[in-house]
Amino acid sequence: MRSYLLPSILFITDIVTIVIVAFISLFIRFDGHIEPQYINQMVDALPLLLISYMLMFLIMHLYTRIWRYAGMREVLAVFVATTIGTALFYSSMFVFGKSLPRSVYFITWFLTTGAVGMGRMLLHYVALHYSSGDDGESGQVNTLIIGAGDAGATIAREIERYHKRSRRVIGYVDDDMFKHNRLMNGFRILGNREDIPALVAKYKVEEIIIAMPSVKRDIIQEIMEICSPLKCKINILPGMYQLLDDEVLVSHLHPVSIEDLLERDEIQLDTSKVETYLKDKVVLVTGAGGSIGSEICRQVLRVKPKKLLLLGHGENSIYLIHQELRNIAPQDTLVPIIADIRDKNQLEQIFKNYNPDVVFHAAAHKHVPLMEIQPIAAVLNNIYGTRNVADVAGAHGVDRFVMISTDKAVNPTSVMGATKRVAEKVVLGMNHTYDTKFITVRFGNVLGSRGSVIPLFRKQIETGGPVTVTDPEMTRYFMTIPEASQLVLQAGAMGNGGEVFLLDMGEPVKIVDLAKNMIRLSGFEPNKDIRIEFTGLRPGEKLYEELLTAEEGTNTTTHKKIFEAALEDVDQEWLSREIERFDTCKTDIDVINVLQDIIPTYDPNHNV
Repeated sequence: MRSYLLPSILFITDIVTIVIVAFISLFIRFDGHIEPQYINQMVDALPLLLISYMLMFLIMHLYTRIWRYAGMREVLAVFVATTIGTALFYSSMFVFGKSLPRSVYFITWFLTTGAVGMGRMLLHYVALHYSSGDDGESGQVNTLIIGAGDAGATIAREIERYHKRSRRVIGYVDDDMFKHNRLMNGFRILGNREDIPALVAKYKVEEIIIAMPSVKRDIIQEIMEICSPLKCKINILPGMYQLLDDEVLVSHLHPVSIEDLLERDEIQLDTSKVETYLKDKVVLVTGAGGSIGSEICRQVLRVKPKKLLLLGHGENSIYLIHQELRNIAPQDTLVPIIADIRDKNQLEQIFKNYNPDVVFHAAAHKHVPLMEIQPIAAVLNNIYGTRNVADVAGAHGVDRFVMISTDKAVNPTSVMGATKRVAEKVVLGMNHTYDTKFITVRFGNVLGSRGSVIPLFRKQIETGGPVTVTDPEMTRYFMTIPEASQLVLQAGAMGNGGEVFLLDMGEPVKIVDLAKNMIRLSGFEPNKDIRIEFTGLRPGEKLYEELLTAEEGTNTTTHKKIFEAALEDVDQEWLSREIERFDTCKTDIDVINVLQDIIPTYDPNHNV
C-alpha cells in the first residue's frame, strides 16, 4: 500500500500544478488583465492540456522513479516529458479547432518544466536528508579526498548519495593551485598535499581517499610519506586500467597496498595472439594450486579454453583453486588432477586421457633455504619432474610447452637456482627431439606469492615486530602475480620454440625499503613502533639477482616488456649423461658437485 502512496500524491500534485500554471501563463501573457474569452478558452483547453502532459509523465516513468537517487537522467526525463507534452498539447488544440495565444504555449512549457523539475529536486533533497537523519551523524567518518578531478568528484557525489550515513566529505586536496578555495560538488578544495597534516588535525579527519587512478606511482609514494604518520585510514582507487569500463565507484576503494606503490606501467596484451593458441584448446597447468600456477589458470579461463586441467601434488591447493574457478567456468571446463610430476607413468596416462594442446609448467620447489637442506628433492622435482612433463608433452604432440623459470637460475648461488637452470637446458634441448614448441619464461620475485617476503612481513607487523631483513643492501626485482601471469601467456604466444624470454622487471627494490613501506602502510613508524632487524644472508641467497648470465645477451621482441635471451645450444647427449649422475649421488655434497659440473657459473652459498 505504501508503495503506491508517493506516486499517487505526485500524480495529484502534478495535476494541480498544471492547472495553476495554465492560468498563471495567461496572467503573465496579458500582464494581469485577462479578458473573459481567454479564461473560457483555457478552461475549454484544460482537458487536452492535462491529458497531453500526464500521458507524457507516465510514458517517461516520472511516477516510478526513486527520486532519492535522482540525477541528470531524471532531470532530462522531466525536460523531455514537458517538451513533448507541450508539442502534443499544441497539436491537439489544432486538431480540435481550439486556440490560445501562441506565447501561452511557451510560457506554460517553461513554467511546467520549472515547477515539476524543482518539485522533484526538492523531493530528492528531502529524501536524502530524511535517509541520513540525525541518528547517523555520530557514525559518520570525516573523509578527505585527495584529487579534485573527475574521479574525486565522482567519489564525493557517490558518498553524498549512497554513503552519507557512514562518511562525511570534508573537502578536497589538489596540487593545482588554481583550484584552491573553489567549490566542486558543493565541497571546497582546501589546499595541496603539504596541507594534509594540518587539515587532518583541523577537521579531525579519520579517512583519506586517494582518488587519482591515472597518476604515477611515485606521486602515490610521496603522498603516502605525508599520510602514513597521521594514523588515518587510507584508501585508494585502483589504476584506470583495472577499473571496469572506467567506472569509478566507492566499492572500488581498497586500503593502500605495497602493490599500489610499485612503479609499473599498464600491460598491453595482444589478446588476439593469446586467444589464437588458447581459445577452445585443452590447456594443462602444472602447479595449478601455487601462486603463479593459480593465476595462470585464472588468466587462461578468460580466453575460454575447451578444457583447463588443474594439475598439482597437493590436494588442498587443487581443491581451493577448483572451488574458486568452478563458480565462473562453464560446466565441464575444469578438471582437477592430483598427480606427481616425478611419476612419468602417471603423466603418460593423464596426457593419453585428455590430449592437452598447451602446457604451462609452473610446478617446482622454489623455497631457497629449504632446498639447501634437501638438494636431492630439488633435483627430483625441478629437473627430473620437468624432464618428465616435457618429454611426455612432446611425445603426445602438444603444440606449446611453456616453462616458468626464475632469475635465481642466472649465475646461481642456490640449489634451487641451479636446478632451475638445468631445467631450462632440458626444455631447450627438447626442441631438437619433438615438434612441440618449447618455451621458457624467466622472471624475478612476485609480490604476495607463497614464500615471498610480503606475507612474512605482514605477519611480523601484525604481531608487533620485529620485521626481519637479511641485509640492508639486499635488493630484488618485483612484479605482481597478475602481471607476471599475463606476460607468461603473451610470451607463450610469441615463442616459436627454443626461446628463453625475460620479463621486464622494472627497477630493483631494496628489501629494507619494502619493509619500511609496509610498516608505514600499517599505520606505524619504522624503528619507532615496529623495529627492523637484520639477520644476515640465508643459505643459498645472494644480495642481488640477475636476469642474464655473463655469456647471454638479449634481443628485443614485439612486446616492450618481453626480451629474448641469446643462448648457446646445449649438447643433449652430454646433458643427459650428466643428469643421470644424480642417480649415483650418496650425499648432498655429491649433488652440489654434479650441479657445478653442469652449471659452471653455479657458486654455492651452501652450508652443508
